[in-house]
Amino acid sequence: MSKQKTIKQAFSLSGKGLHSGLEIVLNFVPAPENHGIKIKRVDLPDQPIIDALAEHVSETNRGTVLKKGDVHVSTIEHVMSSLYAFGVDNCLLEVNAPEFPILDGSAKLIVEQLLKVGFEEQAAEKEYYIIRKKIEHIDAETGAKITILPDDEFSVDVHVGYKSNVLDNQFASLSSLDKFAEEIAGARTFVFVKEIETLLSMNLIKGGDLKNAIVIYDEEKTQADLDKLADLLGQPRHDATRLGYLNGGLKYNNEPARHKLLDIIGDLALIGMPIKGKVIATFPGHKINTDLAKVIRKELKKNEIQAPIYDDTIAPVMDVNGIKKLLPHRWPFLLVDKIIDIRESIIVGVKNVTANETFFMGHFPDEPVMPGVLIVEAMAQTGGLLVLSSVDEPERYSTYFLKIDSVKFRQKVVPGDTLVFHLEMLEPIRRGCALMKGHAFVGGKIVTEAVFMAQIVKNK
Repeated sequence: MSKQKTIKQAFSLSGKGLHSGLEIVLNFVPAPENHGIKIKRVDLPDQPIIDALAEHVSETNRGTVLKKGDVHVSTIEHVMSSLYAFGVDNCLLEVNAPEFPILDGSAKLIVEQLLKVGFEEQAAEKEYYIIRKKIEHIDAETGAKITILPDDEFSVDVHVGYKSNVLDNQFASLSSLDKFAEEIAGARTFVFVKEIETLLSMNLIKGGDLKNAIVIYDEEKTQADLDKLADLLGQPRHDATRLGYLNGGLKYNNEPARHKLLDIIGDLALIGMPIKGKVIATFPGHKINTDLAKVIRKELKKNEIQAPIYDDTIAPVMDVNGIKKLLPHRWPFLLVDKIIDIRESIIVGVKNVTANETFFMGHFPDEPVMPGVLIVEAMAQTGGLLVLSSVDEPERYSTYFLKIDSVKFRQKVVPGDTLVFHLEMLEPIRRGCALMKGHAFVGGKIVTEAVFMAQIVKNK
């Protein structure tokens, strides 16, 4: 499993705001583990901070806007996409305006600076949002659709289509984030001439010009109208009979589709953790991107923790014979069958519940239900294995649980169920005592949870 990551040193980027036209400075600052991506408005009293999470999305018109109370910040997607692509979990973004600078309309300059300063691995484990079954989100009004399928890695396919003689249907694909800098980061944002007057009337794109956006002229206007628009924007005049790209063409023949791919990564980064899954987006935009991110955020908050993946075709890291070398428990009280994952602060164990369990003889003969106290005991045994794995010569030690708090039972466990236990250290072991949070899952749903305190004791 991967560790969390931050940037090695601080750096700054400056430029115009696309919508405000202000000169803006954006500072990237290293942050401690479990900090996440946060945005600080340093131009305001008390320098308020907004977490870069989907629940704070307030608008999606020509960019993603985060808002907390009366404080907002917009056009964050290119930065979020770049941080996500390089696996940066923790970073503080200090900005002195209500939006990030648009730069050249792409993520190219952001990526160059990130690669220049480098990254620093941190001690905490990285959490992933693992796609276990197909997720589909549809915007019936626009026809946009995003599907995410289970996969071991993260990849994106994007399909875009416009009723335009210049830009019609395009496709872009990113098979690995390793290719983001080379294939996606340089793709610029784009706008149609026919949209510009509307955007200006909405008090947007004050900082837009031919240097920070692809401008698509696909519906002929009168020369007078086109000249008026060019003068209003302070841009060179253009021959009204020549349809095409007003700033000299594209970097890639599918640059608009690549930019949409860049945007969707940045918007899905608002989930707050990297995804393991394949994203397929048809006609994506900031609204459907962030709507899906909000749905996933709600699911994450509801469940607190995702169920570990249990694939019984993969050999365990510790079978029952290995468990017996560490735990003194034996039949009928050994309640862990195997360990499928063990790391510095996390362990995942499995218990197959069968109809032959002795406790079902009396609990209850006509409606067998695994006693909750035994589910807690099985979690405790799993946690004991994690604690013992942290000491030298673990067979010379035993663990004794001193306290069990905050126990909750959410649903019953019956014969045929497979219990998957996830135990995580809440803090480093101190003075021989360990504090852990445990969850037990059946079918991907939490059935029991508890907080454990255990003591490590050397055997006499």
